[in-house]
Parts: sequence; C-alpha cells; structure tokens
Amino acid sequence: MAEKGQTLIIQGIQISPGVAKGNIHIHRNLPGPIDGPDNIPDHHIDEELSRLDVATVRISDELVVLATRVEKEMDSRLAEVFGAHQLILNDSLLREELRKEIIENLVSASSAVKMVFLRWEKRFLLMESQIARDKGDDIRDISNRLRNALAGITVHPLDEIPRGCVLVTSRLLPSDTVFLSDRPTSAVLLEYGSIGSHAALFTREMGLPCISQLPNLLTTVPDGEFALVDADTGIVTIRPQEEHEVIFREKASYKEHAFYLARERAQSPAVTKDDVTISVLANVGCSDDTEKAMLNGAEGIGLYRMELAYLGRVVPPNTDELLSELRQTLVAARNRPVCVRLLDIGADKPLPFMKFLAETNPSLGRRGIRLLREYPELLKVQLRAVLELAREFDVRVLLPMVTLPEDIVAIREYLSQLGRELQMFSLPRLGAMIETPAAALSAGEIAQHVDFLSFGTNDLTQYAFAADRDNVAVERYFNDASDVIFRLLRIAHDDAPDVSLSVCGEG
Repeated sequence: MAEKGQTLIIQGIQISPGVAKGNIHIHRNLPGPIDGPDNIPDHHIDEELSRLDVATVRISDELVVLATRVEKEMDSRLAEVFGAHQLILNDSLLREELRKEIIENLVSASSAVKMVFLRWEKRFLLMESQIARDKGDDIRDISNRLRNALAGITVHPLDEIPRGCVLVTSRLLPSDTVFLSDRPTSAVLLEYGSIGSHAALFTREMGLPCISQLPNLLTTVPDGEFALVDADTGIVTIRPQEEHEVIFREKASYKEHAFYLARERAQSPAVTKDDVTISVLANVGCSDDTEKAMLNGAEGIGLYRMELAYLGRVVPPNTDELLSELRQTLVAARNRPVCVRLLDIGADKPLPFMKFLAETNPSLGRRGIRLLREYPELLKVQLRAVLELAREFDVRVLLPMVTLPEDIVAIREYLSQLGRELQMFSLPRLGAMIETPAAALSAGEIAQHVDFLSFGTNDLTQYAFAADRDNVAVERYFNDASDVIFRLLRIAHDDAPDVSLSVCGEG
C-alpha cells in the first residue's frame, strides 16, 4: 500500500468497460449466516430434514422470480443463470447428499449445506475449463442463499453500501451482481473473476465498469479514498494528482461525445461497405428495452419472446392479460414493425404450470410449435392476442422450432379461423424459425407457406453439433462461427431466394 497522500496506481483486467470515479468502499468477504450447533441429537433429524426442504422450496421460488426479473429487465441468456441455479438446487443427487450428511453425521441442515456445497464447489474449481471453474461461483451463490434461508436472514450484505462508491470486494456472485442493479454503484473492483464470469456478463449488461484480477486488493487499497477507474484499460488511480484528473476528464468527455455521436449516427440507415442496406431490429423484453431501442436507432422490433409474459406465473394469462402485456412492452414501437414469437417452452424452458411435461430427452422432445399444436387452447390465446394487437401495430408472427411444413399449415389454419371470428380480413405476416438442420435443409419447402424466415443460430448450432450450449463438458463442440453453420445458412438462402431472411443469435 502506498504511503498516505501518495498516488497509488494498480492494473487489472477489464471485464466490463467504462470510466467512473468515486470513493472506495471495501466490502470484506460477504458474511454468511451464523450456523446453529453443528451437531444435533438423532431425534432432531426429521426436524432438520424438514427445515432443509422448506428452505429449498423458498429459494427455488425466489430463483423463479429473480429469473423473471432478469429476463424482462436485462437479457434472457442472463436469466438462464438463475434457471440453472434452480436446477442445481433441485438436483436429486445433491439433495440426497445433503440428507445423507444430516442423517449419518448428525449435523444441522445449515452445516450440511456448508460442507456439501463446499465439496461440490471444489470439484468445479479443480476442472481445467475456465467456464467450469466459474461454475464454482454458482455453487457458492446457491449455498449462501440456502444457508441464509435456514438462518432466517433476509437483508442482503450489500444493502448498505454508500451511494456512488467504487465497490471493492474479493468476488461477486451472480445474485450479488444483480442486486447492484438497484444500487447507485459507480464501479466495481475485484480480486477474482474472469472475462467470461457471471460477474463480467452481468456488469457489462448493466453498463457498470468493472476491473478484476487485482491481487491482494482488499489489503492494497485504502478504504474511503477517492479513485479514478478506467475499466477500458484496467487501470485504477487512487489519490489522483491534478494531471491524472485532467486526463480522466478529457477521456470521459471524449467518450460522452462519442456516445452521443454514435446515437445520432444510429438514426441513419445501416449500410455495409459493399453498399448493402441492412435492417437493424431490436430484441426486447420490457417497455424500457423498446424505448431504448427506438432511441438508439432500431428500425423496429425483431423479436419479442412470448414466454416473457408467462414467466413467474402459476397460471397462464388469458387473452386480455396477454394483450395488455404486449401493448405495454411494445408501445414505443407502435409505428414500427414488430415481430412476436409464439411461446417457445419445453426442453430447458419449463413453466410452473407445465411441469407435467417432463421427458427423458426434452431437447429432442416437445418444444415450441410442437408443444403448441398439442395444446391448442394455449395456442389460440396467443393468436387471439396477436390478432388484436395487429389492429394497432404492424405485427409479424414468428413460429419457434419449426421442423416440418405441416407445422406452419396448421398454424395458418388456426390464424385464418380466428381472423374470421374477429372479422379481420388482413392477417399478420407469418414467419418460421430455422433452428434445426432439418429446417435449414427444408427451407425451400417451408418458404412456400411463410412470408419470412429467421435463423435462430444458437439452437441451430447446438442441434448441428449435438452440443448443449450450457454444458461445459462439450463447450469446444459448440462453435456458432463454424463453416458448418454458414453452409446451412447458405443452403437455406439459396433454396428460398425470394423470401425475407433474418438472423437472431450471437452474431
């Protein structure tokens, strides 16, 4: 640590860009709950098992709520983090190991959680893959949540951080990072965390500057001192001199000017170097997303996922409720084209009121349009809401997980029937998601029944390579930039040259 009054400059790794300033607030290791007695008499076993079950249900419900919030306010991929947490929490092997720990070692539920989750965390930390090691944070996060529930703790440790501070801590777990989205933190400095960690993903989505891999950070930096954080370069300047502040202000001013210039240019058409105009449409999950998209030059809404209106509900919405949700979300794009994708559930996207859909191999089972055809009333509610929306908006309807042309024919029949009932003579344009190799290779035939096609490159990649994008054991096989994917796109393009094509994914 530098002597008092001296400038201290430290260098780390940028995991979320941006510049910020503020007083340092050191947050020591997030305090865990105070455990009860480690050892219990054998006649307390049933009581501890019951406490564990109650806490598990409570945390599982909280994770559903949190995933719904993240899905709507941030990004669906980030919401999957907490969906994965829920799966881990309810894993049968883990739950059996917890119960065994209580029964055989006569320890409290909280102590069992502490010991069992620590073993699981170590297993991930010993793996070679960085993604696998980052999963250790997920395990620790779930452990903290479960132990807090068992101890009756409801206040988050970060609740009292000062307004506008530069938060200094050893690491941020996923739920800690989301908690900061409601707190006026100017920047975050971490000892641990990779560029692909959940802390990195969440802080980038939040626009929160963050620097990681700062060794001995908690003992190096002085608490309460003023700091300049340049997360673009990974440099932190503590107790800056005047020349440091001048340089910082100039950079901040330049970035602000560049931002407004970029926003101004965003209103112009997007044209490639070879003079091809590209339509840029936004993916949205809430009204704020839509407003920001329009402000930043989006020409319309390329994807609103219908499942956003279903998440966190114990019963599905009726037509009026669904229509109200759609209107509220899309109001800022009323005069622009909007594309609404019908409900895409199944596989890794379960809903509370559809738990009976358990399958031995859900990724290859009833998903998207397959499931909707099996439950026509669920489908009709969505189609009615979309048709009513089309009275006020320029709506397109997108069908998920199309594999066979007959899927589209069936939906067109429903759409036409409902249109007649509602006395609508002009129906929304209908499109199909190309998410499987079969769909890409059948694009010519599928195109005969639709007005447009949209490539879902995430699913197309995982089905092409038979590699789950969330499975770290096969991560090297998931390559959405492979020539294989581009060949499938080219085949579909050549087989359906007269149909409008779009891409939705990581591209």
